Amino acid sequence: MKKKSLPMVLALCASLGFGPMQANATGTDKPSTHKTTASKKVATKKVASSKHVSSKLAKSARKHVAAKSAKKPALHADVERDALPVEFRDGHLALGSSSALVLDLESGHPLYEKNSNVVVPIASISKLMTAMVILDARQDMNEVISIDDADVDYLKGTRSRLRVGVTMTRDTAMLLALMSSENRAAHALARNYPGGLSAFMVAMNRKARQLGMASSSFEEPTGLSSNNVSTAHDLALMVRAAYNYPKIRECSTTADAQVDLGGHISQFNNTNALIKNAQWEIGLSKTGYISEAGRCLVMQAKVADKPVAIVLLDSSGKMTRVGDANRIKRWMERADATVAIHRS
Repeated sequence: MKKKSLPMVLALCASLGFGPMQANATGTDKPSTHKTTASKKVATKKVASSKHVSSKLAKSARKHVAAKSAKKPALHADVERDALPVEFRDGHLALGSSSALVLDLESGHPLYEKNSNVVVPIASISKLMTAMVILDARQDMNEVISIDDADVDYLKGTRSRLRVGVTMTRDTAMLLALMSSENRAAHALARNYPGGLSAFMVAMNRKARQLGMASSSFEEPTGLSSNNVSTAHDLALMVRAAYNYPKIRECSTTADAQVDLGGHISQFNNTNALIKNAQWEIGLSKTGYISEAGRCLVMQAKVADKPVAIVLLDSSGKMTRVGDANRIKRWMERADATVAIHRS
């Protein structure tokens, strides 16, 4: 062992807490009382094992650096988690939809409100009213009706898989209108109403008034017109009323169906992805979209053992309405979620 390595070793030992100073019982430092020979023996022993100490120090240092590095991602994850929007913070529910309402259907009291009385276009949510008016007329659901050129959307130019001339039962048209939001099916239902389309529109607006939907107005049966307007509050009333129709519950919550259209079998799916989610217990559902209305969703669902009407209007982004619905579900499942009503 070369003597020139002694200063380095002593410095390393000092960094580990070894040295000529020791702490007494009071915690203060004072010179060591060991004899010089003993100190030399200790020093000699430390010098003799300097390679071992140096190696041990290096290993300890590597472990310390590794431990610090291992902690960084966890700390970074905490920062990221805190920065993410949460659905329930300090008694508040954060939603991306411009208008929203969660109505307790047992008590009739709102659990959450956000711009719930603002009048906005409602797009295909209108089809729930269309379905109620059709069913109120008690027409033969097995009667065959056809898609006519009058049912084609010349307002927005939306596409349809129901070509002009194809026939189907009124029951099938109801299914496609509610499950897949087929505009031509909804328009054909209204066009074949007793008295025609004009009589149907009178019936739609009359039904709205009967339900107490004072801020609602309907111009046509599909929701393609931005003049079909309502509020989150009014739509909660409509959802509650529509839930009393077994046919609407059945059609709006059907996940998918194969439909014979003039000898050609076509697959249709529900426009609400949550219908296929086993975590949800949904009794009624309807989506809607036009550019003026944004993406909309209304549902009757049982959440935290409580039946509620959920209304989400003007959601930006394709998945915001679904995300908001899931945020509401998690919020309600918290023990303290139903303690206070939140109005935004």
